[in-house]
Amino acid sequence: MTSNTEQHSSLSDIGDEAIIRALVSAIATVTLVGVGLSLTLALLALRLAEQGFSAGAIGFHSTAGGVAVMAGAAMVPTLVRRYRIRPLLVLALVTSGLCLLSFTLTQDYWAWLLIRTLFAWALSILFVTSEYWINAVAPPRQRGLVLGFYLTSLSGGFALGPIILGFVGTQGAAPFLVATAIFALAALPVLLRGGQPPEVEDAPAVPMLHFFTRVPAATFAGLLYGAIETASLGLLPVYALRAGLSPQSGAFLATLFAFGNLIFQFPIGFASDRMNRNRLLGIIAFLSLVLAFAMGVAGTQWFLFFGVLLVLWGGIIGSLYAVGLALLGSYFKGPDLAGANAAYIMLYSIGMLAGPPIIGLGLDLYPPGGFFYTLAVLLLLYLMLVSFSGRETAQAENLFRSQGRTRRHG
Repeated sequence: MTSNTEQHSSLSDIGDEAIIRALVSAIATVTLVGVGLSLTLALLALRLAEQGFSAGAIGFHSTAGGVAVMAGAAMVPTLVRRYRIRPLLVLALVTSGLCLLSFTLTQDYWAWLLIRTLFAWALSILFVTSEYWINAVAPPRQRGLVLGFYLTSLSGGFALGPIILGFVGTQGAAPFLVATAIFALAALPVLLRGGQPPEVEDAPAVPMLHFFTRVPAATFAGLLYGAIETASLGLLPVYALRAGLSPQSGAFLATLFAFGNLIFQFPIGFASDRMNRNRLLGIIAFLSLVLAFAMGVAGTQWFLFFGVLLVLWGGIIGSLYAVGLALLGSYFKGPDLAGANAAYIMLYSIGMLAGPPIIGLGLDLYPPGGFFYTLAVLLLLYLMLVSFSGRETAQAENLFRSQGRTRRHG
């Protein structure tokens, strides 16, 4: 693991203005990618449905994309060492743009599956590399706030994509061309050198398992959040139907969850810069568990009360990703941080694939409250993991914080 001294000395050589330019550049790139990605995913699902493919066939497309994300994330540490960050981001953006153009050349299901697999592989490189850039450059004392801003901006990008699709429409090549243009625009902050990415020195590769087990409270936050986010957005409408509500009410529940996720990133990111992040992850898990159990018991009979709980729950559980990522940034440095970010995205992808079937089974076995009770069980397991693994991680983070304060005031 690269020493904390090296990381702080490298940051001290960069002026505040240069740090801001670097962060704006990385966050602008990944936000624009989020706009194009959300537009593309909605577009592909609609086009396949219009061609008469079943939900299972459409879901298989998503599964293939998830597997490609895991494969791409595993390659990032090696690629970053070999090609450095800026060329790697440009390569991933060009590959994504070419994939989007390729969708216009055919309507064949299997051809689209191959293109989507390559597209997802390139996207995984984009997100892992960008998040590493942001995490490495962010000042240690504001890392949580920076990552909260990043995720708020990214969430806004994801929300904007389907809106653009509503104006452009789903027919013909036009929506794919618009998505390609957005990805081309995303390359501008990187090509214009708005900020200098961190250099990654050559170092022996660390096995991916090391990152899973070294700081499990951080890495498994990604797994849990991937499972809960995907299941909530996909299954809350189903929960509403099982509870006797209308489809419109189900879509509204998913919107409330996403809204809470959006508005809570800043305050919890701010809090994570002022307290032990391992302890904060435990608090997040406990509060999320209590709220999930409360929603399971209360149900939707008092819809306004349920909606308030859902916004609170979506906001608190949504901060898991940013706080876990910030904890990785305070624990790992240099090339190890690139590997840790890759492990984080891999576990997030596994959660996306495994979460909906597990939580959906709970909904089927005990409708409708089983949805939230299953979530509560997953949160309880994570809370136990944080409690058992937290001591060493907390000691390491406190040491890094104290070293940073000593250097600033020494």
